[in-house]
Amino acid sequence: MNTAWQKFKDNVPLRRVVVFLLIVACLYEMRAMMNTILLTFIFTYVIVHLIRLVQRYIPKMPTGIIVVVIYLIILALLYFVITVYLPMLVVQISKMVKSVMAFYESNESLRLMSYVTRYISKSELIEQAKHAMTFAFHTATNIGTLTIATFMSLILSFFYTIELKKMREFSSLFVKSGYLKWLFEDIHYFGKKFTNTFGVVLEAQFFIAICNTALTMIGLAIMRMPQIVALGLMVFILSLVPVAGVIISLIPLSIVGYSIGGIRYVIYIFIMIMIIHAVEAYVLNPKFMASKTELPIFYTFLVLLVAEHFWSTWGLIVGVPIFTFFLDVLGIKPTKKSKKKAVLK
Repeated sequence: MNTAWQKFKDNVPLRRVVVFLLIVACLYEMRAMMNTILLTFIFTYVIVHLIRLVQRYIPKMPTGIIVVVIYLIILALLYFVITVYLPMLVVQISKMVKSVMAFYESNESLRLMSYVTRYISKSELIEQAKHAMTFAFHTATNIGTLTIATFMSLILSFFYTIELKKMREFSSLFVKSGYLKWLFEDIHYFGKKFTNTFGVVLEAQFFIAICNTALTMIGLAIMRMPQIVALGLMVFILSLVPVAGVIISLIPLSIVGYSIGGIRYVIYIFIMIMIIHAVEAYVLNPKFMASKTELPIFYTFLVLLVAEHFWSTWGLIVGVPIFTFFLDVLGIKPTKKSKKKAVLK
C-alpha cells in the first residue's frame, strides 16, 4: 500500500490530473459563490498590479499605504457613482427606452414588423418576447445578489492586499513542509498557471473594452446621439465579451439610431461598428493579446457558445481566459510565425 501511494506521489502527471479534478469538484460544489470568487480574484489581481506599478516608481512606499489610498479612491468613486452617475444613468436609460417605444409605435416600425413577419411566424416572435422578459426579470433579481458579491469581494481583496507580504509568507508554508506538501505544490502550480493566463488575458480584454467604449462614444458624440453615457456603459459591458461583444452592441445601437435618425443613422452606426471591430481585430487584439493567446475567431466563438451554455453571462466574459488556461496547462502553445525579412539584391 505504501509503495503504491509513493508511486502515485512520484507520478507527477497522474497526480496533477487527480488534483485538478479535485479542484474542479470543489469549485462545482461552491458554484453558488462563483460571483464572489471571480470578483475577488479580479479585484485582488488588479490591486496587486497597481501596488507593483506604484512601487516600481516609489520603491520605499509601504504596501499598506498604497492599498488604503486605492480603496479610499474606490470608495470615492462608488460615492460618485451612487450619488451622481446612477441618477443620470437612470434618466438616460428611461429616455432611451422611450425612444425605442416611440419607434415601435411609429409607422416605420409597423412596416418593418410586417416585413419581418413574412419570414418569421408570430408564435416565434411571442416566444422570443417571453424569453426576453424572463431574461430581464432574472437580470433585475440578480442585481441585489451581484451587489452583495461585489461588496464581499472588495472586503476580501482588501484584507488580502493589506497584508500581502504576510499572506505570501504564510501561504508558502503549505508547500515547504507537511504530509500534504505534494498536494499544495500542485495547487500552487495550477494557481500560478491560472494567474499567468486567466488574469493577464482578462486584463487585456479590459483594456480593449475601454478602447472600444472610448471609440464608440466619440463616434456617437460626432453623430450627436442622445444618452451617450448609458450607451457607453452598455458598450463597455458588451466589449468585455471577446470579439462578439462589439458586434452584439450593433443591435441596440441600431434600434436607438433608427428611432433618432432613420435608416441613415443605422448605416452610420453599422460603418462605425465595423471600423471599431476592425481596429479591435487588427490593432488592439494583436497589441494586447498577441503574447497571451492566438485563438482563431472560429475557436473564440465556439468557446463563447459553450461557456455561455454552462456559465451564462459569466461564461461570455471568462470563457476565453479559462480556455487559454486549459491550453497552457496541457502545454498546447501556438507556434508564432516568424517574419522573414526580404533580402534586397
